[in-house]
Amino acid sequence: MRDNDDALVLSPGQDNTQILGLDFHNPVFPLSALAILAFILYALVYPDAANTQLTAARGWSIEHFDWLFMIAGNLFVLLCLALIVLPVGRIRLGGDQARPEYSTISWFAMLFAAGMGIGLMFWSVAEPVAYYTDWYGTPLNASAGTPEGARAAMGATMFHWGLHPWAIYAVVGLSLAFFAYNRGLPLTLRSAFTPLLGDRARGWAGHLIDITAVLATIFGLATSLGFGASQAAGGLNYLFDVPNTLGTQIAIIVGVTVVALFSVWRGIDGGVKLFSNINMVIAFALLAFVVITGSTLLFLNGLWDTTLAYVSHVVPLSNWIGRDDTTWYHGWTVFYWAWWISWSPFVGMFIARVSRGRTVREFLTAVLVVPTLVTIVWMSAFGGTALAQSAAGVGELANGISDVSLAMFQMLEQLPLTTLTSSLAILLVLIFFVTSSDSGSLVIDSITAGGKTDAPRSQRVFWATLEGVIAGILLYGGGDAALGALQAGAVATGLPFTLILLMMAFSLVKGLHEEQRRPGLLPTA
Repeated sequence: MRDNDDALVLSPGQDNTQILGLDFHNPVFPLSALAILAFILYALVYPDAANTQLTAARGWSIEHFDWLFMIAGNLFVLLCLALIVLPVGRIRLGGDQARPEYSTISWFAMLFAAGMGIGLMFWSVAEPVAYYTDWYGTPLNASAGTPEGARAAMGATMFHWGLHPWAIYAVVGLSLAFFAYNRGLPLTLRSAFTPLLGDRARGWAGHLIDITAVLATIFGLATSLGFGASQAAGGLNYLFDVPNTLGTQIAIIVGVTVVALFSVWRGIDGGVKLFSNINMVIAFALLAFVVITGSTLLFLNGLWDTTLAYVSHVVPLSNWIGRDDTTWYHGWTVFYWAWWISWSPFVGMFIARVSRGRTVREFLTAVLVVPTLVTIVWMSAFGGTALAQSAAGVGELANGISDVSLAMFQMLEQLPLTTLTSSLAILLVLIFFVTSSDSGSLVIDSITAGGKTDAPRSQRVFWATLEGVIAGILLYGGGDAALGALQAGAVATGLPFTLILLMMAFSLVKGLHEEQRRPGLLPTA
């Protein structure tokens, strides 16, 4: 632990209460649980009203604060790129003698699985085709169905899944890792605000930050699981004529939750890391298959075209002033930014938890640059193949997007061994759900335990079970309206979290600057 006053402000497990074998932080745990229960009851009793009200709140924040989301996203990218090249990049998370706990491959697998692996399974095909066919507007008003439209589609898709979202995660992850491992503070969101809040981080300001993080995380995960069950059921129906009923969707939620319980019980090493490595193997096999059986030449050309499209479109797409494509801009980009920001407490904290021993430069390269390069490869294979099919009038994608959950399977249907590859895709989707659920449970458990990473297993099981229960109950009792309300509520938290992240970035810069000036750590000249 570093010898400074920060260590006196907070300590892991401080103000915790032990009841019935649970070790939770008071009042974060009980208030979070009560807020979750109140929302579930409201969404069940009044699903349509909840959906309408929260959708309106989400729309209001997106329409009136689009400039804030865009400015913040741009600042996070610039900050991360600057920290990579500045001398502070040599600071090691955990001190000079700290060493990584996980191999580079396993570390990266966990980062990617928690970050956005599940989203890429659906949107790498659906999104570029949606833009190309003008499903809900086109980026920068590019002409649909033209080569210009195809380039804009790939550039905009990469914009949404490249540097900007990962920079959001990186700011949160690096802030939490630095203040936890270099300042000896608890691994919880409030710790990153200690330089700004001081002793108030122990009070209600810190409580509200942590409670908001818990709500955003569990609502986001439950929404993902609920809608994911519907998507997986749709895929099973499309491929194997399995009835896409409520019973099938509930069964998928139960199955994913049971596997997630096994994973969280075993912890990071025996659970999350194992399933993340399995994800990487299956994803690589599916990627290789699409490249080989689709068109290798198309893929190789696509790598260059996708990279060029991203580079040429990133600046105009980052602009928030005088946009002519307002419908598309609000419906896609600003919505994405609010969604990524609402997920940042979960993803950022999990990244921080598995990144002790990495240097700042190594951390940001792995969290920002490497995923962007991998996404270019993935998009070039899946998105490029889908666009080629749509442009050539081949298969159902020639008519655009009818159902996002089926787009991947419709693309694979035009390639050999459809049943095998589609089955692998469904398996990959389900395992991604498991890794998201168990990593999210570990994060919520840490927050509600006051930053402790060794709280009782029963608490991790509680949160993993609650995610599945929320998704199942809302799907059963309120259907898509209740899940839509949950998703709108999660996205609406993106607005306050944008302000929180901006303060967190300032706190991080301040902390790294102070760390750099420590005698013997880095040259001061």
